[in-house]
Amino acid sequence: MATEFAIRFAAHCIRQCGIIAYPTETVYGLGCDPLCAEAVNEINSLKGRDAGKGLILVASRLQQLDTLIDVSGRNERAAIVGEHEPTSWIVSAKDTAPEWITGRHHTIAIRISSHPLLMRLCDQLGHALVSTSANPAGKKPALNSLQLHRYFDGLVDSMLISNHNCSGKPSKIRHLKSRQLLRK
Repeated sequence: MATEFAIRFAAHCIRQCGIIAYPTETVYGLGCDPLCAEAVNEINSLKGRDAGKGLILVASRLQQLDTLIDVSGRNERAAIVGEHEPTSWIVSAKDTAPEWITGRHHTIAIRISSHPLLMRLCDQLGHALVSTSANPAGKKPALNSLQLHRYFDGLVDSMLISNHNCSGKPSKIRHLKSRQLLRK
């Protein structure tokens, strides 16, 4: 399990526009500060990923996303917070949300994480993180630290490792306004 020092170091890297790798409930992810365009571009480059797709943001609490998303209805907020399975929600982006996060869309995908390490990291930072699966294009996402090191050793600023296994099952994706399930 990552130590408190490792979490503080990862937070420091993020504050310096660095890129980190970390576990989520589903797979290992690559992340950075969503407001740092250079780091987001570097993640897209490392993965061979189309920047126009937009990115998922993860947080430990919905309030960590309030500056970037427009989720003002009590029922909408309750739906997000009340979900008990890993679920990414497609929500309206505020005008302040940078285009390197939204891509070609006027929405942002968000997820409130229940992974203890990721929650501690977001709380240490006080804000959300970019979250994209830790894999180069065409490869399977890293589910353990060995795969993570094979893909990105020496290419990211910090790797947080956890004893909690990643499920390997992708998160559900739901559109917030319609509640339509886009991916099971």
